[in-house]
Amino acid sequence: MTRTPRPRTWSRRTALAAAALLAVTGLAACGDDAKDSAAATPSGSAAPAAFPVTIEHKFGSTKIESEPKRVLTVGWNDQDFVLALGVTPVSTREWFTEYPNYPWVKSALGGKTLPTFSAEINFEAILKEKPDLIIAIYETVNKETYDRLTQIAPTVVQSKDYADEQTPWDVQTLTTGKALGKSAEAKALVDKVNAKLAEVKKAHPEFAGKVLVEDFGPENGQHWLIAAKDPRRALFDALGFAAQAEKDEISEERLDLLDKDILFVNGATKATMTASPVFAKLKVVTTDRALYTTFETPLSGALAYSGPNALLFALDILVPALAAAADNDPATKVPDLAAA
Repeated sequence: MTRTPRPRTWSRRTALAAAALLAVTGLAACGDDAKDSAAATPSGSAAPAAFPVTIEHKFGSTKIESEPKRVLTVGWNDQDFVLALGVTPVSTREWFTEYPNYPWVKSALGGKTLPTFSAEINFEAILKEKPDLIIAIYETVNKETYDRLTQIAPTVVQSKDYADEQTPWDVQTLTTGKALGKSAEAKALVDKVNAKLAEVKKAHPEFAGKVLVEDFGPENGQHWLIAAKDPRRALFDALGFAAQAEKDEISEERLDLLDKDILFVNGATKATMTASPVFAKLKVVTTDRALYTTFETPLSGALAYSGPNALLFALDILVPALAAAADNDPATKVPDLAAA
């Protein structure tokens, strides 16, 4: 059973759990204890010369003195980037419960477990894990939350160059790599994904400029349109697709906004969607230019987490389906991605 990902107003926007501000003396003691802990170390150590490093971000900068041994991720998708760089976090933010079973994640874990603390930012649970580095890039972190987290461990949040929760996947990869002392590995991953994207764009020039609408989590007549630059549609943007001008929640009466070149339904099957007579009559539906997947599929998870290995996984599944939808030939059958 998945924890259903909600739109921008989901739990990432809910109030933080009420927690007393942690005493500095207690935090210092826990920091000493963390040095003696043997849990969850990186699978490949960073070169000693990689540290200290300083990460600039929207609240100033964070200095990481030495290679972190107990990394904890607070952002919704930060674990995907950490795992791609060979580090297993001591704990992560709870989001999709299927996450540890996704193919690229199972490979990265190598049989290890991946603990989660909660769907909310629980300071007491985070403190209990005794992290020596906290990564909170894909989250709307305010100054109060940042200050509390930094009392526990050095904390890396997003750059001031991007809006909250809109850090591009490649920037997030490189920032995470720098924090872990794995800049070379991070660059190699970015280069690998970019090479694959370039290969696909060369093979499918018809993608460029077509408007692809992502309807996220449609259920019970609700629809949420993902805007350009949102990490959840990063792959579509990278392949050259344009986004619709409208964003966020729309009503059933405005389903005409879905009727563009291609429609990607993320969170419902074709049978569920076409039960709506209004939806079923959309031209993008009747001419078989719509793709469907559910939150239970690894594909949906890959698009949500959007780390480099997740993007490579999603490309293999999505490209043939996108090509079938973009060829303007109704006779070309579009695969059922809800079964992928």
